[in-house]
Amino acid sequence: MRFLNKVALVLYSWIILIVAIILCTVIFGWMDINLVERFIEYGVTQELPSRIILGVSIVCILLSIKSIFFSSYSTKKENEGQGVLLENDNGKLMISKETLENLVNSVAKGFGGTEEISTRIELDKENNVKVYANLVVSTDAVIKDLSSNLQTKVKEKVKNATDLEVKEVNIKIKNVAPKKEEKL
Repeated sequence: MRFLNKVALVLYSWIILIVAIILCTVIFGWMDINLVERFIEYGVTQELPSRIILGVSIVCILLSIKSIFFSSYSTKKENEGQGVLLENDNGKLMISKETLENLVNSVAKGFGGTEEISTRIELDKENNVKVYANLVVSTDAVIKDLSSNLQTKVKEKVKNATDLEVKEVNIKIKNVAPKKEEKL
């Protein structure tokens, strides 16, 4: 459909350009108005040219109506990459990627053994969520248990808060934080 929109736009633009040039040349006196009148008269009185002019006119009218009243892209595409757009009978709700990232960060920071976290969220066309979390853990953390529990808790928290399915929670342990020495 994009290709057809582009072709229609180019066609419409050329027609409007030609009409605008003809009007300007007549207004500035560079073309005789009688020449334009004869061309229009010939086009209207002859069968084939009148059909061509009628066809071009109908195409221009339809393209004008389409461009005025119908958007060439959907709201979903406009919001794609920004977050998830949910709709119901009462209206729309946009949940940004940043909101989802903050939600995941708050869950991870609540886990013992997690020192630092940075997250990235990916959304597919069906609004399924993929979470990518980079962690710095403490030296006493059991990485396997921490990651398994964190994956489960993130899925539950996002599902409860947003009603979105988390398909994957991918965790990368970037580093182990050195133990902080306690001062006496």
